[in-house]
Amino acid sequence: MVDTIKYTELSTADLLVNAVYEGEVGGKISGEPITKLIPKVGILGGFRVSGKGKRKKYVVLCTSGVDEDWPDRLNPFTGMFTYYGDNRSPGTELHDTPLRGNRILRDSFELLHAIPEQRKLICPFFVFQNYPTHVSSRSYQFKGLAVPGGTDLPETEDLIAFWTTKEGKRFLNYRAIFTVLDVPQISRSWIEDLQSRSLPSKHAPSAWLEWVETGKYRPLIS
Repeated sequence: MVDTIKYTELSTADLLVNAVYEGEVGGKISGEPITKLIPKVGILGGFRVSGKGKRKKYVVLCTSGVDEDWPDRLNPFTGMFTYYGDNRSPGTELHDTPLRGNRILRDSFELLHAIPEQRKLICPFFVFQNYPTHVSSRSYQFKGLAVPGGTDLPETEDLIAFWTTKEGKRFLNYRAIFTVLDVPQISRSWIEDLQSRSLPSKHAPSAWLEWVETGKYRPLIS
């Protein structure tokens, strides 16, 4: 039995792992739930970003969970989340996608592998998977708070640019590995602090603070 948060409750709701956040009745794009749940992010695409330039406030990663060409996967036994970039058609340079999602991946993993103090410049990633309900086909389930990389995962393996083919044409895309942290609930107060850049925030989850300060991953595992 999963918790279900109604559309009318989204603007004040916390983020609960595995809870379903419903879209507005009818499934119209104007009733998409994530923009009502998390302020200042877009309504479309896999990367929904708050903040300009390289210093993002936070990023929402959305996945359908059913795309066989781009098999985003959360491993519940390790907490590892595999996510594919947004260069999904030929004719575009790897980092020149409309939503600049691959630039976010590149910049975040570069900071991860720089000097340890740079981790504080990496924004939180909130992972959601499409979860259609009888109320709205645009409902989403929250999968957790993710950070780039993983325990004992070399930098040559956590972000990989690889060649793929579509319609007989080759192009590059990214495969990124994140770790979903052991954070069962994210308070609205932390989201508000991130949005206003009131940092450091007393509302930040302990597993997040531990990772920022020490680089230690505390994964959410089954």
